[in-house]
Amino acid sequence: MSETEKRNRRPEESSKLPYISLGVLVLLISGLLYAGYEYLIDDAADVNELLNTPLDSSGRELQPIPGSDEMPALTTAPATTGGGNEQVTDQVADAASTADQVATPTPRPRIDEATDEKPAAKKPETKKPEPTKKPEPVATDPGGVEITHTVQAGETFYGIANRYNLNKSTLKGINPQIGDESKDVKSGVTKIKIKVQAVHTVGPGDILRVVAAKYGITVAQLMAANKKTKNSSERGEKLIIPFPEKK
Repeated sequence: MSETEKRNRRPEESSKLPYISLGVLVLLISGLLYAGYEYLIDDAADVNELLNTPLDSSGRELQPIPGSDEMPALTTAPATTGGGNEQVTDQVADAASTADQVATPTPRPRIDEATDEKPAAKKPETKKPEPTKKPEPVATDPGGVEITHTVQAGETFYGIANRYNLNKSTLKGINPQIGDESKDVKSGVTKIKIKVQAVHTVGPGDILRVVAAKYGITVAQLMAANKKTKNSSERGEKLIIPFPEKK
């Protein structure tokens, strides 16, 4: 081969060097990427194994409350294959059981902050006895003349007492057989004893005004006792004379 041919071939060989260098770099980068990928896969497998391992809480002693002097500090063991993951799992289980104890404190009885004493139990309220009704006093006999009155329709025991100018208690004392006025007083059947001042028989010239003045009562009282609506009377008529004041 002549000198001229050798000179012509050198530029061709030198032009291949960049491609070779580029290929070497690509191989190196590929190798580094593959090595890093394998390292990441190993770390992910360790993490999955750690997370999927069930917590063994059976047979373990209760751990002290965090922050107290009795709780030992957690030591981080160097990561090793096999036994290292079990130590980390045990520490995680211990921390979880301790957190459960702190989250559920024992209830304490409520104490009064001011007196530092337990509240006293409320005493049952005692009902006051209802006052008994006093029986109505029975009046004494007012005197006068006794007549008998038959209860008419629409009349009440209280109305009859007012008609003859008597207190209700007086009328009840004269008639002890009447206990309940609403049941024992019946129209057309019940007869009530009445005490009045007198019974006057109308004579010649006895008008109501004259008769009322004679016994010291008003004409209205005389008309009410005899159930009159007109200021008049007939000869021979018997007029009931009530007491001037209620007895």
